Amino acid sequence: MSAKRRVPSLLDCLPAVRGRISANEAMARYTWFKVGGPAEVFFRPADEQDLTAFLAAVPKDIPVSVIGNASNLLVRDGGIAGIVIRLGSAFSKIRVDSQNVIAGAGAADLNVARHARDAGLSGLEFLSGIPGTLGGAVVMNGGAYGSELSDICISVRVVNREGNCQDYDVGDLGFGYRHSGIDPTSIVTEVKLRGRVGDITEITERLAEIQKQRETSQPVRTLTGGSTFANPPGQKAWKLIDQAGCRGLRRGDAMVSELHCNFLVNLGRATAGDLEGLGEDVRRRVYETSGVRLNWEIRRVGSPTGSEIREIDQ
Repeated sequence: MSAKRRVPSLLDCLPAVRGRISANEAMARYTWFKVGGPAEVFFRPADEQDLTAFLAAVPKDIPVSVIGNASNLLVRDGGIAGIVIRLGSAFSKIRVDSQNVIAGAGAADLNVARHARDAGLSGLEFLSGIPGTLGGAVVMNGGAYGSELSDICISVRVVNREGNCQDYDVGDLGFGYRHSGIDPTSIVTEVKLRGRVGDITEITERLAEIQKQRETSQPVRTLTGGSTFANPPGQKAWKLIDQAGCRGLRRGDAMVSELHCNFLVNLGRATAGDLEGLGEDVRRRVYETSGVRLNWEIRRVGSPTGSEIREIDQ
């Protein structure tokens, strides 16, 4: 009896890389919620050249997505079809040029704020209040404590789906509230930010103040993500959620934080379906009590069931 021929996987159909590439990578190990199914293929490029060569060679019908620290990401239980790219240490470098800070998209927002502090540059302290990496913060125009990325951004370097690099000035990025016009199929690789000369002692005190506010007002020591819903115009999402009686609301091991009710918490055994379902329960209750439809700020990706995982033709 002849041996059964093995059906090639997506990994078999991809170009050689210098970085790390694997199949069926568990995404729960990367997300702050610690939930979610596997990535069909998971790629960590060695550097920008490795990334551009890979994208140029990958067939255009294969979906490609990118993650940073996954602090504002909910991966559904069925996992993510296609290729997931995570920018590692090669994309985390930070340097200072005069009053500008140039940082890779994989740099943690907190580290960018600290580098600016060490260089005596102010205006970037609010970044320490945004969990995650700089690339994700730019794409969603992240903000905290009265400032947002569009206030300090000078330019952004991206790699498009064809593997071409291009630099965009801030005026070309279409920034809005928790939004940018960056093509969702492109990957941010580097960001230039504007600081201003400040006093290191005062900057250090501001960073400490932000850290203290986060620790006392947000469930930062639990399995959680960033803010779940965007603030509606002229209103606060957390107040609407609280007024709808959702503080402490549960679905399985998913719970609306009692400390800050615009945060969802995994008490230990929640699934992505529990968390997303709880979020929809909150949206429904808020609409019933206030007539306001909350929009998700957390990015939800992947398949709920796994039925959408791509099959590669022989």
